[in-house]
Amino acid sequence: MYDLIIRRARLVDGTLTDVAIQGGKIAAVGQLAVDAGAHRQQDLAGNYYLSAGWIDSHVHCYPSSPIYNDEPDRVGVASGVTSVVDAGSTGTDDIDEFYALTRSAKTNVFAFLNISRIGLLRQNELADMADINKQAVKTAIDGKPGFVIGIKARMSSSVVGQNGTKPLVLAKEIQQENHQLPLMVHIGNNPPDLDEIADLLTQGDIITHCYNGKPNRILTPAGTLRESIQRALKRGVLLDVGHGTASFSFEVARQAIALGIFPHTISSDIYCRNRMAGPVYSLATVMSKFFTVGLSLAQVIDCVTKNAAAALRLTSKGRLEPGLDADLTLFDIRQGPQVFADSEGESVNGEQLLMPLAAVVAGEVLLTDEGKAAHVFNL
Repeated sequence: MYDLIIRRARLVDGTLTDVAIQGGKIAAVGQLAVDAGAHRQQDLAGNYYLSAGWIDSHVHCYPSSPIYNDEPDRVGVASGVTSVVDAGSTGTDDIDEFYALTRSAKTNVFAFLNISRIGLLRQNELADMADINKQAVKTAIDGKPGFVIGIKARMSSSVVGQNGTKPLVLAKEIQQENHQLPLMVHIGNNPPDLDEIADLLTQGDIITHCYNGKPNRILTPAGTLRESIQRALKRGVLLDVGHGTASFSFEVARQAIALGIFPHTISSDIYCRNRMAGPVYSLATVMSKFFTVGLSLAQVIDCVTKNAAAALRLTSKGRLEPGLDADLTLFDIRQGPQVFADSEGESVNGEQLLMPLAAVVAGEVLLTDEGKAAHVFNL
């Protein structure tokens, strides 16, 4: 007897499948016997899509942050997102408080620890090298296994002050001394120059804000990919969107994707202000923007499921396979004219908007407002 069976859910390739859940894990995927028993069953009749649970690999959801703050479940399950990764809102000074706050969330919450002890207490958290304490970082990582899943370094002029790439050099040392945890590197205005940053990165490191429209972008003025980024990609460095308020350009994304430079992960860089006032609104909205620059539904979903899980080393998430966590996202696609805005003031017309209807976390069904209105589940 299963806990839950979802029948005739539509996959991104258009085929229908059943999914059985038992004990918070995926128990079976495929066509189940008609008489298979479950405490709860729901037949979607092919009307709605289902994927592995969406993972937003760059959010800011530490409610106590004075700069970028939000509630984990507002940017998580309320938006159909089953897992969020806070990208450096907290450092060693406040990681314990953040961890405690996340224990009551329905959303799976993980953290990239800011290498500065103060986190995002102020915008220039890496301007004073004394705020980077390698031993304190190690203690925090060791003390929060499974929660602190990586480290974050923001490498732009307003953050590092006169320190150039020195914080990144220290971040790489911290990484090497702590199980080669994933390192996410924010790029923005120079100095330091993007070429200097990219040449320090190695396999598995993540460049976030990869399609920003600032002068220190991944493209040359001629519209070609910087040689330093070409070298980095060949070494296995990953590109993350990190849309945010000021870090996504349709023009850069179009040019890069036309060159075959695709994002490995699509993330929102969401927090309360850009969630409510835009241009982010939700991970689903950010994902939908990529239909307008040439990505398919399958490519977009991969960026927030299996690609994200692999980049973050979340080995029990991101795929619809028996034995993995029963984290699922149910969604629809709204067809019709849409207007999407980037961070540079450009608006683009689209025809498809992803509409999350439910997040299933460890087998628990959590409907979004749209899901409740559509009566997707009879709960």
